[in-house]
Amino acid sequence: MKRETEILRLILGDQLNYSHSWFREERPEVTYVLMEIRSETDYVQHHIQKVAGFFAAMREFAKHLTENGHRVIYMNLDNPQNQHSFSLNCQHLIDQLKPARFEYQLPDEYRVDQELRSFTENLSIPSNVCDSEHFFTTRTTFFEFFKGKKTYLMESFYRMMRKKHELLMDGNQPLYGQWNYDQDNRKKLPKNHTVTPPLLFQNDVSEIVELIHQKGVKTIGSIDPKTFIWPINRMQSLELLAFFIEECLPFFGTFEDAMTVNAWSVYHSRLSFALNIKMLSPREVIDKAIDAWKMNPDTISYNQIEGFVRQILGWREFMRGVYWQHMPEYSELNYFGHNKKLPNWFWTGETKMNCLKHAIGQSLEKAYAHHIQRLMVTGNFMLLAGIDPDEIDRWYLGIYIDALDWVEVTNTRGMSQFADGGIVGTKPYVSSAAYIDKMSDYCSGCFYSKSVKVGEKACPFNSLYWHFYERHESKLAKNPRIGMMYNVWKKMDNDNRTALLAQAEYYLKHIEEL
Repeated sequence: MKRETEILRLILGDQLNYSHSWFREERPEVTYVLMEIRSETDYVQHHIQKVAGFFAAMREFAKHLTENGHRVIYMNLDNPQNQHSFSLNCQHLIDQLKPARFEYQLPDEYRVDQELRSFTENLSIPSNVCDSEHFFTTRTTFFEFFKGKKTYLMESFYRMMRKKHELLMDGNQPLYGQWNYDQDNRKKLPKNHTVTPPLLFQNDVSEIVELIHQKGVKTIGSIDPKTFIWPINRMQSLELLAFFIEECLPFFGTFEDAMTVNAWSVYHSRLSFALNIKMLSPREVIDKAIDAWKMNPDTISYNQIEGFVRQILGWREFMRGVYWQHMPEYSELNYFGHNKKLPNWFWTGETKMNCLKHAIGQSLEKAYAHHIQRLMVTGNFMLLAGIDPDEIDRWYLGIYIDALDWVEVTNTRGMSQFADGGIVGTKPYVSSAAYIDKMSDYCSGCFYSKSVKVGEKACPFNSLYWHFYERHESKLAKNPRIGMMYNVWKKMDNDNRTALLAQAEYYLKHIEEL
């Protein structure tokens, strides 16, 4: 007798690829399964919007598949047969449905990859794994490109990707003769500049939020369950992409590093959630943006489009390559040996430092902060204060709706914390108050003074900056990109240096009171 289900296929919560070849035709002998499980909600404490967003998008995807003639099993969080493990749930379904084969797509996260690899090795039926058909690169592209090279330069990787995929190219050369326009993309927002308000959706996720609370899932942050602002299906994701291209791309590159209390997303696309769970593909996002630039070169200058393409084609793919090249060891790297606990106010936003109060408060309210807020405000403080990278990983991975292990750990341990000792970045990204003031309006009205280095109202970033360099001189002094900072430090008179170090020590001792 023929089985009703010949093939059981698992779809993970970040594999909602509406265009995947799996779904090109109706196959009644195939059953797809999606599952809301505690192993995913509980491995760190997530933002309530992140959990709700994943579940809402998964449910929309299951609905889409069903409406298009596919057979779908959807395991809700409260399903009595849900054992809250990919392996246990899949084994139960195999025992129940007796398929001839089990299939899944390559996971993006190492821990899930290991779980499913181990599960299929012990299966009594054949299994198959296929690509998620999302990224420009495979897991091995990075290794093959950098094989035999001592360092990984994102710029060289980016140039290779531009050539390979023929994006913004004139034959074998970059359009206009220049690869990178980053120097044009570092401007502060002008005074009295009005940022275009972001497109926000009004999805009702009340049922999901009630279920999350009912099942005792511990979360952080806040949510308005009747007006969930993030896209939860492909149609909304495309709508957000169109909004970005029309309203934000003309200013994106120029102000991509800018921060302000008056606009939480500035001109950023906020497409990372839709991209990372694969409702959008990076290729279509780039192609639509380039097409818009070609049609409106007077409105969208070239530095805007190049900066956007570099983030997706270069940085995003580069970070994924680092992840698969160095996991699982990468998640344990701690180059500086930092071991301090994350201050409690990172979970509340209750600090007198205006920049951190705003960046953290926004993150708790929106489950989002753009890359400079993450790198040069929260990440900068964490590095200067010597916070344990394990603590930092848990915070970043939990609080942001777009945070998945493959992109979070490389950005945090690599770019932000230099915990990898230089695998990703060529220097630690630290700054005093001067940079934050240069790129934002955060310093205005702050309890602390951006220009004061010691004393009651001295901005903590100023003394912690020099304290960081002093305590890590043996590891950093020979770095050619920051050697001049040690020259500045050595030229200060002893009294100034002593006062700065004492100020920093005081702040570190009273870090919960900052």
